Amino acid sequence: MSQQKPKIDPGISIQALEETLEVIPKPAGMTLGIPKEIAFQENRVALTPDAVNLLVNNGHQVVVEHNAGEASHFSDKDYADAGARIVYERSEVFQAPVLVKSAPIIEADLPLLQLHQHIISPIHLPGMTPEILEKMMEKRVTALSFEHLKDDSDSYPIVRSMSEIAGSAVMLIAAQYLGSANHGKGVLLGGISGIAPTKVIIIGAGIVGEYAARTALALGASVKVFDNDVYKLKRLQNNIGHRLWTSVIEPRLLAKQLKTCEVAVGALSSESGRTPMVVTEEMVNNMRLGSVIIDVSIDRGGCFETSEITSHEQPVFTKYGIIHYCVPNIPSGFSRTASQAISNVLTPLLIEAGSEGGLENLIWHKIHLRNGIYLFRGALTNFYMSQRFDLKYTDLNLLIASQR
Repeated sequence: MSQQKPKIDPGISIQALEETLEVIPKPAGMTLGIPKEIAFQENRVALTPDAVNLLVNNGHQVVVEHNAGEASHFSDKDYADAGARIVYERSEVFQAPVLVKSAPIIEADLPLLQLHQHIISPIHLPGMTPEILEKMMEKRVTALSFEHLKDDSDSYPIVRSMSEIAGSAVMLIAAQYLGSANHGKGVLLGGISGIAPTKVIIIGAGIVGEYAARTALALGASVKVFDNDVYKLKRLQNNIGHRLWTSVIEPRLLAKQLKTCEVAVGALSSESGRTPMVVTEEMVNNMRLGSVIIDVSIDRGGCFETSEITSHEQPVFTKYGIIHYCVPNIPSGFSRTASQAISNVLTPLLIEAGSEGGLENLIWHKIHLRNGIYLFRGALTNFYMSQRFDLKYTDLNLLIASQR
């Protein structure tokens, strides 16, 4: 049975419709504030002028406090040329919806915080107080910490960069204080032909320990590494590319090695709380006169019993004839390099946050970033901090889901 073709009314004209494309509205840029850091020994700045220029070209506004980059040798003119607005009142910077800091929030900052502000900064747990946290919670702040910020590869990019700087720097610092001018032993770190190499003991096989070992080996020193994590010792050897003298931390063996070394580096890390103290006062007393101790772990209590916090202005003290360098935040002493490293991590993050419509929208799409959030709209979302300061903990994933 043949099908009949449908009849078309000759009075009706058929025309192809014009193709249209969906136009996605461009999200409004964010306003970022960069204050001058007034915290103890903080010389870094969170965003460099080059980063500011990139952010401005992507539609963001950047407000920079007068002389914010001075300690890292970035002038106000550098920031102004990059498109930033320079302000002279600290309170004006803090009016920015997004605050980007290279130092933690301190008590002096609290009166300036804005309601529902977003803050990207370090936490520095030893200096954190429940009063600071509670005030930030009152202001309904959303805060992202440098220490817990993860990238797509599930690693901690800012922590790693700062650890690389500290690890590389400690050997240069040790070389300086071994010299006769600084009342050291008068030996060259490393060694030359016909003279036995300098002996370096590194306690801790993390990123700091690895880069300290790399630098010491490159200078020609003899390196021995201690750590109780055998996996870290294996990883260090694999990353360096050849076998090193390594050992778990056995007190008698450690004491024996410390007796004959010229440099001892404390580079133990701790996920929470205080760094374990593995070198006793007696062990230090038995070291050779003029030897150098560099305790990188001092910001978490230190792993040498004789360690006491020093400053960049007065970095060393001598006890039992041993030179102690116990400056917390070593990367701040190399502030320009450290600022560039931080800026390299934060700039793509801020550009992406802008294209997503804000930091909170980015957290929704980028699950790995949630690890760095310790406050979300005033709710404490870091379990360890809630336990430490006896404050209410709220699961971040539940909070985000409830907002959608």
